[in-house]
Amino acid sequence: MGDIRYSIVAPCWNEEGNLPELYRRITEVMEQTAEPWELVLINDGSRDRTPEIMRQIHEADPRVHFIDFARNFGHQLAVTAGMDYAQGDAVILIDSDLQDPPELILEMIQKWKEGYKVVFAVRKERKGETWFKLFTAKLFYRIIYRITDVDIPLDTGDFRLMDRQVVEQMKAMKEHHRFIRGMTSWVGFKQTGVYYVRDERFAGETKYPLRKMVRFAITAITGFSIFPLQLATFMGFAIAGLSVLFIIGAIIARLSGGQAFAGQATTLVMVLFLGSIQLISLGIIGEYLGRIYDEVRGRPLYVVNEAVGFDKPPLTEAVEPDSRPLPLEQ
Repeated sequence: MGDIRYSIVAPCWNEEGNLPELYRRITEVMEQTAEPWELVLINDGSRDRTPEIMRQIHEADPRVHFIDFARNFGHQLAVTAGMDYAQGDAVILIDSDLQDPPELILEMIQKWKEGYKVVFAVRKERKGETWFKLFTAKLFYRIIYRITDVDIPLDTGDFRLMDRQVVEQMKAMKEHHRFIRGMTSWVGFKQTGVYYVRDERFAGETKYPLRKMVRFAITAITGFSIFPLQLATFMGFAIAGLSVLFIIGAIIARLSGGQAFAGQATTLVMVLFLGSIQLISLGIIGEYLGRIYDEVRGRPLYVVNEAVGFDKPPLTEAVEPDSRPLPLEQ
């Protein structure tokens, strides 16, 4: 892995306004360690001057490397690529919007030197976010904590430090629908948290609107829990029980001469209700089935257009097939 002590991995998508400040603050922080470090930037299909600025920073400081994706593959896969290419003994994941303060890295490093394999950052306050975003984020973390199969810390993002041993385990996990903070918890090892106040974006707009937040939540839940499938089963048994009670009530009402269940309205309501439950159940099954389909196709997680500044490609990078002719059979 060379003599690099720390690797800072920062995915970027249309972050031209943040990159110079990100580089300046990370440099100020890492110079205080007096140990070798690298900054790995990943261009996730940006449409602005992000790749151009990355190249300029690399030319001015060879400790800065960058990966240029062939297209936009998403935040979690950009983080994955950064881990694949990172060479440090400790790898720090940080967003490039500067909502996560680089200055916290020094505290993470101290915890790592105390023997912790994973040091995650816990958000005790989130500045500049709407009440709806705060409410949905808090609700999301608590739902995930309740229904997933692993103990995922509350109010944490991807901002964390991981030991090389943890990174190697993460690199062996090749699922396409990734939830990095859940995967980090799943691998285990000795972990701890440090608390901080999350700032507003330094520049630009949020990259996680409501639609992406919902998809990310679905990925997290389906990747680490079968509770939605169990919920569909519970709903089936509950409706079956209600149906039995409804039949008994209908028989009693008919025998007593009542007209409570006469007409088509009741039948129509019941058919629509049962049909909606069936569609919800099929949708839940479809989410899991679609993820199985994505995995069995065996496509690469991401496609790299260019990787600049690295001594050698990672072992996970695809290689060209051997073009030599096969030996003739004897």
